[in-house]
Amino acid sequence: MSVLDSPIPRFHLAVPVDDLTAARHFYGEVLGLSQGRSSDTWIDWNLHGHQFVTHVAPERAQRIHNPVDGHAVPVPHFGLILTVPAFEQLAARLRDAGTTFVIEPYVRFQGQTGEQWTMFLLDPAGNALEFKAFADDSQVFAA
Repeated sequence: MSVLDSPIPRFHLAVPVDDLTAARHFYGEVLGLSQGRSSDTWIDWNLHGHQFVTHVAPERAQRIHNPVDGHAVPVPHFGLILTVPAFEQLAARLRDAGTTFVIEPYVRFQGQTGEQWTMFLLDPAGNALEFKAFADDSQVFAA
């Protein structure tokens, strides 16, 4: 089966960073992503089968926040939906690395439709990341 026949399409996302050395440390060492091709101005990463690229772009737009479940959620942000055990392992890995969270790992919408574990953090360039895990994966798109 070819990549084009995959039942789940993979995404490609490129984000700006201001320091490739800091990005290499954060995404490679702290998050544990494997590195692909690179140049002096960008690095490809394997984000759980998705092509994620950090590009040097020192000019940054102002960030906004939206209220969600009593927290100021940074916009824009990106991340992954993990299993609960993988979420817990990543949260421990990030804590062990001394990560400062924008929103500490917690259960959002507890006891409601869409109950999920979530955490927000910034990479060294200030890009916001969210990692989450649903109590019931069938509720990812529940209304």
